[in-house]
Amino acid sequence: MRISIVGSGYVGTTVAACFAELGHDVVNVDIDESVVETINAGEAPIHEEGLSELIAEHAGPNGTGRLRATTDYATVLDTDVTFLCLPTPQNDDGSIDLSIMEAGASQLGETLADAPDWHTVVVKSTVVPGSTADTITPILERESDKTAGEEFGVGMNPEFLREGTAVHDFLNPDKVVLGADDDRALADMRAVFSPLVEAADAPVVETDTRTAEMIKYANNGFLAAKISLINDIGNICRELGVDAYEVADAIGLDDRISEQFLQSGVGWGGSCFPKDVAAIIAAAEETGYEPAVLNAAVDVNDRQPERLVALLAEHLESEFDGAEIAVLGLAFKPGTDDMRNSRAIPVINDLQERGATVTAYDPVATDNAPNYVDDVTYADSAAAALDGADGAVVVTDWDEFAALDEEFDAMETAIVVDGRRIIERRDGITYEGLTW
Repeated sequence: MRISIVGSGYVGTTVAACFAELGHDVVNVDIDESVVETINAGEAPIHEEGLSELIAEHAGPNGTGRLRATTDYATVLDTDVTFLCLPTPQNDDGSIDLSIMEAGASQLGETLADAPDWHTVVVKSTVVPGSTADTITPILERESDKTAGEEFGVGMNPEFLREGTAVHDFLNPDKVVLGADDDRALADMRAVFSPLVEAADAPVVETDTRTAEMIKYANNGFLAAKISLINDIGNICRELGVDAYEVADAIGLDDRISEQFLQSGVGWGGSCFPKDVAAIIAAAEETGYEPAVLNAAVDVNDRQPERLVALLAEHLESEFDGAEIAVLGLAFKPGTDDMRNSRAIPVINDLQERGATVTAYDPVATDNAPNYVDDVTYADSAAAALDGADGAVVVTDWDEFAALDEEFDAMETAIVVDGRRIIERRDGITYEGLTW
């Protein structure tokens, strides 16, 4: 099929490249000319494992031609289905800001006014239940002067992509959720995802748009709560002198619990979990319901960075005044350069407020870091960050950190507080795991 993707962020770019890989003809529409030029050169505008290879294969002068980018909305008229993959940032009260989505829908609606045939618009951005039907569809109708369900279709297809493994997740889904309020839109969505469903043998959930929107929030809310619960249990284990990871290995054997997301540590971050949990809490509270478990999940998560720094403080006689501290890991998770809501941010802020100076290292996120933290020295290797340090904290579980060994011998004081329980060396250093 011919597909247009509005938005070239982490989701939009990945979805566009993967659809091209599945054999569709895809055009990425974005207002950022530099992003458009990058894609058309056959290069990825973001760091995501496997993405640069797909874009090089399908875009640019040496690609298959199945993927290209443009700033011209009119190109959607040459496609059958348009996916809206635009940001829905968080307001101060936790609710989502639909202004970017509304602007995109308005521009798309104006364009669809000239569409000679049926066209289906699919919302892929994460929006609270009711947004597609109550906000996006009316804008499309107003600007196109057409009726949804009769002259164009509207659907909702939530994404379940993890940064760092987004390409793999898209091509190997555990489910495909298709939400639509009219049969023709649903048929178009089935056709788009047919090659993926067939190749991956993925189960398909067909429902209405409101339920599809809620499935995404329920999915992320449940996972965030699971991580916070194992972190809470891990904190208890530490106080009682119990190995939290041994406990997690045992309870993970229970099919009702499963082994996934049971690695206790410094907490969750990124662009999805914090924003999605805050949004569904805000939506619930607007109805008068108090989501106690989700609020508790946020509270536990917010405390984990404080516990990490407090553990380091127990070993520093100087109480951080002028201490040189190495922070290993800046990205919110390995495999990405994204620092949005990274646990490194509150850790660094706390260290600096206590009087420490910070030298940080991350394999790919260093260039993004100045947008989130100030007065940090950036090292070009973990060894350089550790050299002469009075202490170190591990925030992101990059594989290269696990193999660190003699690098700790160059520290002024070999105190290591591991927020991800990844460091293998324990002898000859003062090692503390956030949980035992």
